[in-house]
Amino acid sequence: MLTKTIPHTFVRNGYYYFSRRVPADLRGHYSYHRIVQGLHTTSPQKAKVQASITAAKLEAYWSQMRLAKSDVIGMSLVRDSSRSSQEVASNQPQTNCPSLLDALEVYLKQKGKGRPKTFRVAARRTCNYLIGLSGNKPLSHYTRQDALQFRDWLVARGLTGSSITRNFSYLKAVINFALSEYALDIRNPFVGIYHDRSAGVLVRKPIPMEAIRNVQSECHAIDDDMRWLIALISDTGMRLAEGAGLLKQDFIGLDANLPYVCVTKHPWRNLKTASSDRKIPLVGEALWAARRISEADNGSDFAFSRYNRTSPTSANSASAALNKWLKQYVPAGCTMHSFRHSMRDRLRAVQCPADITDQIGGWTTDGVGQGYGSGYPLSVLRDWLEKAK
Repeated sequence: MLTKTIPHTFVRNGYYYFSRRVPADLRGHYSYHRIVQGLHTTSPQKAKVQASITAAKLEAYWSQMRLAKSDVIGMSLVRDSSRSSQEVASNQPQTNCPSLLDALEVYLKQKGKGRPKTFRVAARRTCNYLIGLSGNKPLSHYTRQDALQFRDWLVARGLTGSSITRNFSYLKAVINFALSEYALDIRNPFVGIYHDRSAGVLVRKPIPMEAIRNVQSECHAIDDDMRWLIALISDTGMRLAEGAGLLKQDFIGLDANLPYVCVTKHPWRNLKTASSDRKIPLVGEALWAARRISEADNGSDFAFSRYNRTSPTSANSASAALNKWLKQYVPAGCTMHSFRHSMRDRLRAVQCPADITDQIGGWTTDGVGQGYGSGYPLSVLRDWLEKAK
């Protein structure tokens, strides 16, 4: 809603924006009927001055556009008079187009609800990368050359193919959302840019069973919360972030016939996919770890409080610490995530059906039919995990 005290402005998230409807006789020159531009200030005084200047420039520009359309004596003597008014307008900046920072704020406001802090940080970081290279321009001013320069800069920084893909995904999402919100007929130049997606990507190796048994033995010997997390993951194949963000109450029936852990979304830890929300039977060293976690009196509801002192769960801290300890017991190139690869191989070795393996690991299963029903009962999953021990 426009403010009453400062003409042609409105406030969004505390910041002032200039907004002006395009006159009816000039709308043929614009792809959208309203001009919106961030003023990049929270100060009413500064916004009033900037809005006044912007409005004056627009009025002057519109007067020139109207003059170009009119029959003026001697117009035939003016150099380049053969150009139509539409051609003249096409060479002018599209002032109705939001800048990249404006687009980012709109995107985060609408798409950032309920998302972790890392989502906002990553989107801002990507846009700041581009602004550092090409400037904070109206979206219509970014070109294919800007996109190619951005790709080459990311490659020169040594980013892996997957990291480059992630940066382009954020950038395309921000721009596409703004184009939709503002009804702008502009091609996104960052779409379809080629790069080597496999560059720098390390192939994660599974951990051999002999090494897994050795790691689990060391976990028993040290018997602390870090080793409990390793043991839990080693015989469930869950992702490190899934395990690090668990509550004690997520472990169910530890002394019953069918103990299991609920991997579900928490405010401090999201799940990677919809299929990641699942129940995993606890067998072997995972059951030992779960019981030790339940018995521990750490004054917290978290299973691993050291990784949940702030929100979101510090999965990166867990990864750094656990991988540092783990590397002395596993082959080169193996990490905590390798337990997940190993679990898939272990289940494959006992000829576990692929859809049961997917349910245990929370992997997305292809096929329309896979979306029907509630999956296999826990007893079936447990039996296959027992075979894979």
